[in-house]
Amino acid sequence: MTQKELQALIEQVSLEYFHRPFVHRAIINKRLRTTGGRYRMDNHNIEINAHFLKRPEDLLGIIKHELCHYHLHLTGGGYQHRDRDFKLLLAQVGGSRYAPDIGLRQKKSIHYLYRCTNCGKVYPRVRRLNVRKYVCGQCRGKLRLVEHK
Repeated sequence: MTQKELQALIEQVSLEYFHRPFVHRAIINKRLRTTGGRYRMDNHNIEINAHFLKRPEDLLGIIKHELCHYHLHLTGGGYQHRDRDFKLLLAQVGGSRYAPDIGLRQKKSIHYLYRCTNCGKVYPRVRRLNVRKYVCGQCRGKLRLVEHK
């Protein structure tokens, strides 16, 4: 899908479900990782995650979600996720509340493994821990480095 096709799709969805025109720009953003889209309040543009363009079953829900932010912000309603106006409009148009996880999040690998010498509780860690300063949270016993990758 190209930028022009996305612009036309968002304009069509806006008229069909919200009965209001979308008069700003729709942008494909390849750098988004954890969100499906983003509504920019400074210039009123909507950015869509490029990875969701290949998933039409999720794309429509994401577009509806961002258009809820867009139309409520321009009309002076509660446009934030916690606002009642936003939740009601999102349910009314059938938009998705969250973008599905499609495996773009970076997973942290565990490099250090500590074990309590007293109770045996295991603490997996990404970063190194000062065993002279920190103790077990369960029994306050001493920690010992078991594994290091």
